Amino acid sequence: MGVFQVAANIKELGKKKKVRNAVTLAAVVLSALLQSFVIQVFIRPAGLLSGGFTGIAILIDMVTSLFGHSFSTSLGMLALNIPVALLCSRSISLRFTVFSLIQVACSSLFLQIFHFTPMFDDIMLNVIFGGFLLGTSIVIALKGNASTGGTDFIALYVSNKTGQSIWTWVFVGNVVLFCIFGLIFGWMGAGYSIIFQFISTKTISSFHHRYERVTLQITTEKAEQVMKAYVGQYRHGISCVEAVGGYSGRKMYVLHTVVSAYEAADIVALMREADPHVIVNQFKTTQFYGKFYQAPME
Repeated sequence: MGVFQVAANIKELGKKKKVRNAVTLAAVVLSALLQSFVIQVFIRPAGLLSGGFTGIAILIDMVTSLFGHSFSTSLGMLALNIPVALLCSRSISLRFTVFSLIQVACSSLFLQIFHFTPMFDDIMLNVIFGGFLLGTSIVIALKGNASTGGTDFIALYVSNKTGQSIWTWVFVGNVVLFCIFGLIFGWMGAGYSIIFQFISTKTISSFHHRYERVTLQITTEKAEQVMKAYVGQYRHGISCVEAVGGYSGRKMYVLHTVVSAYEAADIVALMREADPHVIVNQFKTTQFYGKFYQAPME
């Protein structure tokens, strides 16, 4: 009977994994559709520039058009994101990287096949609604355990390698991007673009705290199997102490690890595959000192 129960548990976990993948796929497709809508309806008509790699792709498109050439935004998004994703993929969850690239690919595709009509003539309305909706598109991807690529890949890579956040430097990079935009196309557009970016960023921070770290406290009777599965796929440290179940009186193990919030759902699912009866308590980590990202074992 026990064997059948384990088989049933594994089957149920497999179904849940498929459901999670389906939810993530739906989130990235919806995010990509909304992002392409914002670019065509608000950003381009108002002559605005967003931040990150999408902004760089739009700027390249605008600059090349001054010389009578065309370098599509969709192609620029792919050309900028794919190499960075490949370089950073070794220290970022493969699932996260793949679904983020799907989001970028869908955004590029939707920009080619859809043609949305601008809604407003007033630039401030474009700034407000566009900034809010762009931020919403990013939140949808993040909630689905993916991202819109670009600087997210770099920020996660550096954070995992060094334990330090680079969002200040990302902000500085966006400021430099807007200054270049202002020098070429005028400071009025650059000023509105900064407001646009501010609204987008505030929208994201209001609905999703990007890449916080969380502590996982795991209680299990199968510590060896759980740790082997975890260490095999994730390069974070994990500690183990023996304990006794207060209700059952059986020998238990309590594991502790600190991970990025975007990894947590996948890690919990992995541990439940190793032990269907595992108990996981997740709570926010406000400060972390030490080596967050472990070098591969020889």
